[in-house]
Amino acid sequence: MENMVIPESLKIYNNKKVFITGHTGFKGSWLSKFLLSLGAEVYGYSLPPNTSPSHFDLFKSEIQGEFGNILDAATLIRSINKFKPDIIFHLAAQPLVRESYARPVETYQTNVIGTLNVLQAFNQCAETSSLLCITTDKVYENKEWIFPYREADRLGGHDMYSSSKACCEVLIDSYRKSFFRKNKNNEEPTKLVASARAGNVIAGGDWSTDRLIPDLVKSAVEGKKTEIRNPSAVRPWQHVMDCLHGYLLLGGDLLNGNSQFADSWNFGPYNNDFYTVEMLINHCKNHWNEIETTYVPDKENYHEAGLLVLDISKSIHYLNWKPVWNTETAIRKTINWYKSFYSNHDTCTQTDINEFISTIK
Repeated sequence: MENMVIPESLKIYNNKKVFITGHTGFKGSWLSKFLLSLGAEVYGYSLPPNTSPSHFDLFKSEIQGEFGNILDAATLIRSINKFKPDIIFHLAAQPLVRESYARPVETYQTNVIGTLNVLQAFNQCAETSSLLCITTDKVYENKEWIFPYREADRLGGHDMYSSSKACCEVLIDSYRKSFFRKNKNNEEPTKLVASARAGNVIAGGDWSTDRLIPDLVKSAVEGKKTEIRNPSAVRPWQHVMDCLHGYLLLGGDLLNGNSQFADSWNFGPYNNDFYTVEMLINHCKNHWNEIETTYVPDKENYHEAGLLVLDISKSIHYLNWKPVWNTETAIRKTINWYKSFYSNHDTCTQTDINEFISTIK
């Protein structure tokens, strides 16, 4: 680690205090490890991990923080004010589409009211200048067309998860306009908030239910076949490091006080690098022979998008961000992570982070 060369675009995080909600989750724990590699001081606030094993539990001795619910506004505010972060990354959420059908009220409470609590806490902490809220690619009104969705396109959501995240986008924009606008002297706001919309993120350490690669891996380990509902569905698969790199570049611009970046941003693969579910499965099988699948109709008949594509040109042009690992590389690294874990209980997390940083420098 001492010999690692940190890219100029990420040096801003060295010695910065970073508060992460949802740090015990799959993406939050990867973000924590990434930031620690950049020299940041990280503090997390989240519910305990809801899977066993969990990526967070593999590294919990390295990540400081506390267990707490973002719906507990008083504790959240107290935690942020005590740590006095330079920037907050808000990842805590109820993140599963099918779970939102079973628990619609809890999904809205966590995703919408929880986000409002984070915005309120951010507003009340004088030392904190920047907030990045993570939503999803599913915030758009999906018309099942081939055209990529741009950040200014209409928001919507067929299921309760997607609509709750679309509500978060409206909330974030409204809060920004209400409390973080230019003053009467036309001076820039001292607090900046942005939102990030990313697609289907993959990497090792995800054991969540009802996610494709975790389901494939768990079934392979148990010697079972994975039931696949919609093999022709197209998704913007990307490795978690590419996604987090985008978040960090955006957060860096917020930390630098650039108010034009206080907006919504898409992160995903290039438009010629989208895979169907079936294509992704076949590539997974190329790296792990034990993966077996069977195609079955959806017994619950829940709505599932067939085509979803993001336009990432805004992030490429203004943030100087671009995907580093294509989908094939993301799949290979993800499957190799799980194979390493199940063969010798070792992980490739820090290796992947180091390699990614070396690539982007």
